[in-house]
Amino acid sequence: MSRPHLTLVSDGLPLPVAHEAEPEAPAEIAATASPARPAPLSAWSNVHAADAIRASSAQAQLAPPDSRRALKAFVKNPTAMTGLVFLALVVAAALAAPILYPDDPLAMVARPLLWPGQDPDFPLGTDSLGRDVAAGLFHGARVSLMVGLAATAIGLLLGTSVGALAGYFGGRLDALLVRLIEIFQSIPSFILLIVLVAIAQPTIATITVAIGLVTWPTIARLARAEFRAIRAKEFVAAAKSLGYGHTRIILREILPNALPPLIVTASVMVAMAILNESALSFMGMGDPNVVSWGSMIGAGRELLRTAWFLTALPGLVIVFTVLALNLIGDGLNDALNPRLAAER
Repeated sequence: MSRPHLTLVSDGLPLPVAHEAEPEAPAEIAATASPARPAPLSAWSNVHAADAIRASSAQAQLAPPDSRRALKAFVKNPTAMTGLVFLALVVAAALAAPILYPDDPLAMVARPLLWPGQDPDFPLGTDSLGRDVAAGLFHGARVSLMVGLAATAIGLLLGTSVGALAGYFGGRLDALLVRLIEIFQSIPSFILLIVLVAIAQPTIATITVAIGLVTWPTIARLARAEFRAIRAKEFVAAAKSLGYGHTRIILREILPNALPPLIVTASVMVAMAILNESALSFMGMGDPNVVSWGSMIGAGRELLRTAWFLTALPGLVIVFTVLALNLIGDGLNDALNPRLAAER
């Protein structure tokens, strides 16, 4: 800021007065007064590009695998492929049963108690009533697979519906449905299955529905946990903000993300359904009009010392079928689990 021009008057004449030199501002003050400029990005010591890249790659690895990646991981799993081969053989036997053995598998076709290899027309022998063991194994595969798949579908539908409603809405509805699940789980499942089959007529349809009714609580608890975890995600909040209804959010937003653990559990439920049906048939509570692996074991237990093959052959088929389903379930878990996929 400039100082005012001063003059002195001497004898009536103005005399100029020299201005004093204005002192320069110190460097510190000048630096303070000048506007501060942002420091360059390279001066920020807390920014590390390598760390950011590693963090983003870790998050990407933990993302849910897509269908191609999951299929590739499943195909590369040797145990899963072994189980798939075993299951494919059982399915092929079930499909070929009407072609290879078109007659009634319960019909008496030969002399009783033929040992395997004794007669070329009956390579696996006959039972105490002269029925073909091979025909019973092939037709029993149809019954076991049909019961296992249908019962699992019923349990999966009921359990997913109950778990989805409880996990999504919460509150009193959640408390009520959880109490319902606990009531079913407090009763031993096989005892409840026996009671349901004993009350109704023991047919394939009755056994299938009964097995589905005693297996749904497991799926319901798993679905409830998944829906409770996913409903707090940001994409669900975004769907609500867009005005989507509850049905669309449950079926199209949350359910596809909750399917992987449900699929893995369903593969194990098929094996458990086959075991339950075999146990009922072994106890004489199966459908008497069809042949199943359990009924074959039950019919041959009285001849266990003299004709052990009557129980060993259907027992081995059950073991390999259940083992195949469990191996497939482990392979699906490895393929659909993002953390296990990241470790690979």
